[in-house]
Amino acid sequence: MRLGRWTHASGMLLGLSLLLGGCATAPTPSTRQALDRLLADPALNGASVSLMVRDARSGSTLYQHNPRSRLTPASSLKLLTTAAAMDVLGPQYRFSTQLLSNGARQGERLNGNLYLRGLGDPTIQWADYQALAAQLAGQGIRQVQGDLVFDDTWFDAERLGVDWAHDDESTYYGAQISALTVSPDMDFDAGTLLVIAKAPAVVGQPVSVEISPATDYVQISNRAVSGPGNSYGLNRQHGTNLLRLSGAVAPGKQSQQAVSVWEPTQLVANLFERALAEQGISVQGRRVIGGTRPTTATVLAVHESAPLQELITPLLKLSNNSMAEALLKAMGRKTANAGTAAAGTAAVAGFLKRQGVDPATLNQVDGSGLSRRNLVSAQNLTDLLLAASKQPWFNAWYNALPIAGNQDRMTGGSLRYRLRGTSAENNLHAKTGSMGGVSSLTGYVTDAQGRQLVFSMVTNNYVVEGARIKVLEDRLAAALAQWAH
Repeated sequence: MRLGRWTHASGMLLGLSLLLGGCATAPTPSTRQALDRLLADPALNGASVSLMVRDARSGSTLYQHNPRSRLTPASSLKLLTTAAAMDVLGPQYRFSTQLLSNGARQGERLNGNLYLRGLGDPTIQWADYQALAAQLAGQGIRQVQGDLVFDDTWFDAERLGVDWAHDDESTYYGAQISALTVSPDMDFDAGTLLVIAKAPAVVGQPVSVEISPATDYVQISNRAVSGPGNSYGLNRQHGTNLLRLSGAVAPGKQSQQAVSVWEPTQLVANLFERALAEQGISVQGRRVIGGTRPTTATVLAVHESAPLQELITPLLKLSNNSMAEALLKAMGRKTANAGTAAAGTAAVAGFLKRQGVDPATLNQVDGSGLSRRNLVSAQNLTDLLLAASKQPWFNAWYNALPIAGNQDRMTGGSLRYRLRGTSAENNLHAKTGSMGGVSSLTGYVTDAQGRQLVFSMVTNNYVVEGARIKVLEDRLAAALAQWAH
């Protein structure tokens, strides 16, 4: 889920005029009344809200409203997943992709199977697979006498999370999870391809279509044309890799979208066979999907990701679901030798318990927050923020959070268009969350006298436009940044 694309200048000015009428030691009656008025906003009629504000140093509660009510947090759940990963896997953890063989070399011939083994790297790209093939060619191998086996068994075969919505299936944020996958760009949306539709200058003519990385793994049904109206649409037909383009793209313009594929391992197979062919390496045997490399196989080439302490920046700034799900299953593999979501959530629960947070007070079923079965309270989230602030890896994690109003995409992330011109700008470090009827904002903010606060606001079951709830979250954050004591 990529969020934070709302601009609310008028709403924030109204909110600030309501909230910043007085400054005194918190919580003063005026501050409390202002937050009470915020919660009484008509946009929240019939909605459920869990809200908590605490002193980051002492942990004392400054304001609360239904703090223990469990609600769907959307992407604020990534706070649990990433904090646990920094503890369970460690800041220096790297994903690995290996090229192995159980065969013997005979000149340019490899007499045995070649295994491409994925250990869940959501950041690996087409160029990295090309580099693996080049490493093999650099060893003088030009022919593989055995099979080409694609080993994705480090994770289970459950490609989607529990109760993920069917209408998210073709989106980049609902992509299938595999231990052997590929990302099309530096946003690391693993399991997707970029579809670039370019409209000619002549109205009514069909758009041209480019796929990146180039592959024949998908098929195109192109009914999109050059024309006015901004009605262009792209989706993938369920159970297939048929991409359907429709509507209109403005003349002379282009649209670039990421779309998920059906079975990412098969896409990797398609791409890696092409990478081998580019290096002049032929494979005489079969393509085998889901085979397991023998323990006696020798590693011929390796690609490693950046360390986790760097990966959490794109994950949290851009709210990357694929990366969060990979981390969850990697934790399951580390702690229980099972690359499953259930083992991963058990690992998160273990981390929470070690921090004094009772995991029985919440429910987590995935790593990203895409499932509506996730249930977390503002109390849970602020407990996590307080616990994280005491960890040796805290600074890296804190800096990876989106920073309000900072226009740099990899600094401001999902908050880059929010809270500009307020005391929260370049101050608030927080995670956003949004789905239909769900919005959340959870993080750290420093008040007018330099006191750091932690807070969480989770809102469910509203029927107004989500942007109206974001305005209320921004009013809250701006008010907290203005507290004086």
